[in-house]
Amino acid sequence: MRFKGLKGVIHFAIEKEKEAAAFYETIYEQEPFSGSIEMFKEFAQEENKHRALLEKFEQEGIDEGIGKYKFKWIPDLKRSDYTIDMDYKKGMSYSDILLIAMKREGKALKLYNDLLKLAQKEDIEKLFKILCQEEAKHKLALETLYDDFMAKMGD
Repeated sequence: MRFKGLKGVIHFAIEKEKEAAAFYETIYEQEPFSGSIEMFKEFAQEENKHRALLEKFEQEGIDEGIGKYKFKWIPDLKRSDYTIDMDYKKGMSYSDILLIAMKREGKALKLYNDLLKLAQKEDIEKLFKILCQEEAKHKLALETLYDDFMAKMGD
């Protein structure tokens, strides 16, 4: 990836957050998984919060509120590390949608870890650490849902 300065990095990350929110919105609007609609709505809302955080940073600089962010260790089950890339198609199985979502969150986590390595200022580093943790939380939640679902299916 080649970016023209920090603005280019932030703009790229904003676009990725928009894509992620749109993915989850598509899922909850098109798929019949009644018990999971709220979960997918929450993921869309979280991705929109990330986008808003990045947009605010792009326009105004670091939000003072990020200084209050509490970091904690998020385990990585690594389920998505062993899955193939798939494209979403309406009517897919719940397990396949979870696989796609896990993989997407894993890629977002990798992106933010890569951007973190490029950060040259402490406040920018903190921003990317926050986004890393948020994506890691999503990835863990999806991998846990996948494991639970597969266990119910007898796998």
